[in-house]
Amino acid sequence: MKNGFIQIYTGDGKGKTTAAIGLGVRALGRNYKIYMVQFLKGRDTGELHILKNYENFKVFRFQSSEKFFFQMNEDEKNILRDEMHKAYEFIEGVLKNSECDMLILDEIMGVIQNNIYSVDDVLKLMREKPDTMEMVLTGRNAPKELIENADLVTEMKLIKHPYEKGIPARYGIEF
Repeated sequence: MKNGFIQIYTGDGKGKTTAAIGLGVRALGRNYKIYMVQFLKGRDTGELHILKNYENFKVFRFQSSEKFFFQMNEDEKNILRDEMHKAYEFIEGVLKNSECDMLILDEIMGVIQNNIYSVDDVLKLMREKPDTMEMVLTGRNAPKELIENADLVTEMKLIKHPYEKGIPARYGIEF
């Protein structure tokens, strides 16, 4: 890739991960190598089943628990912090060695919001990105410092959602 940018998909609307994966699939169609590191996601999701069939689209998860952060007790949160430290080291290695053409950091904003990574930690990763790599960050409430340092920012805005009517996440659609 000639000129790699930093993109952010943020906001309270649905579709941030879906947009990032769609971008990755488009890049895959052009023979790019995509790495996606998913944060705060331990549950099975539909995209994992299809993406595992593509050698050049690798998904990495470091979280062993299927619980959401707010459901965890303090011991489980400490285990998660250790796992997220390993994820950070992994990402630094990917950046240093230019291991892929596109690096998706899915739900990294949630890691910041839960005080596992600082804004400065993520800014450091953004600065370490090779010029030839596209970096995509997703998650709600992107800090202004990250937005200012990105090349493209898209906000997904919630207008209406079935969850508001008590309809839970649907198999094959939301997960």
